[in-house]
Amino acid sequence: MARVTVEDCLPLVENRFALVLLSTKRTRQLMAGARPVVESIKNKAPVLALREVGTGKVRFDRSVRDALMGKFDKPRDRPMILRPVSTTGPRNILTES
Repeated sequence: MARVTVEDCLPLVENRFALVLLSTKRTRQLMAGARPVVESIKNKAPVLALREVGTGKVRFDRSVRDALMGKFDKPRDRPMILRPVSTTGPRNILTES
């Protein structure tokens, strides 16, 4: 692979958002000193992370994917009630109580 593109990586991940999360996480691991799983000559960490995703050597662990999905799908402990802060002024600003 001479160049790494999003189109090279998309068949291996669920969607573009998952690609961003996966490549960001792997980039941070590489910058913290993790060993690359593909050979690289003078590639920076983000490019190397995308190369690893594009070759299929780095993937989401099922537990990580479930944890990410669960993080955003949890119902709130209490309902969010919006109340106006001030009715005087040019606009009505709402806050969470």
